[in-house]
Amino acid sequence: MSWLTSAVFGQTNSDTGQTDIQVTAAPPEALPSIDFIGNAIGGVKAGDLFYVDTTDSPLDMSLELYITNPDELIHYLRYLILKVAVYVEDTDGQWQLITSQNGTALPDTYITLQNSPVRFILPGAAYYKVTIESGSYHSFPFRHGNDEIAPSFYLTASPL
Repeated sequence: MSWLTSAVFGQTNSDTGQTDIQVTAAPPEALPSIDFIGNAIGGVKAGDLFYVDTTDSPLDMSLELYITNPDELIHYLRYLILKVAVYVEDTDGQWQLITSQNGTALPDTYITLQNSPVRFILPGAAYYKVTIESGSYHSFPFRHGNDEIAPSFYLTASPL
């Protein structure tokens, strides 16, 4: 039996120590999703996790994304690999993938059950979104019960 669950039931760190940095969780309709099936290999539907508004802060910042419940997920999953991306909103209101200072593409960033957190250093005075672009999992055999299987995420935004 399969079921669709959200890949984010996390918390945001709205108390960043700076009132001019605002972190908001993405609405349910924008979230990534995973169709976990027992004893299977599957993929992840892309979606947004968090929005970070630093438009009122000129300071560079560090974003750290954590999976907060790997101790629960390891009972169901052999592995979970999620490609994380950060986009910045341009002056036309369009989302652009962040790049290095010289404009080159950044290497892909992956968060797993073993390498959490992942970190991004970003300039201030911008509006960002943190997304899951793609991913995969391999699950142990299990039966669908009352337990909901979903990674939980936590994002911190700290000025540098």
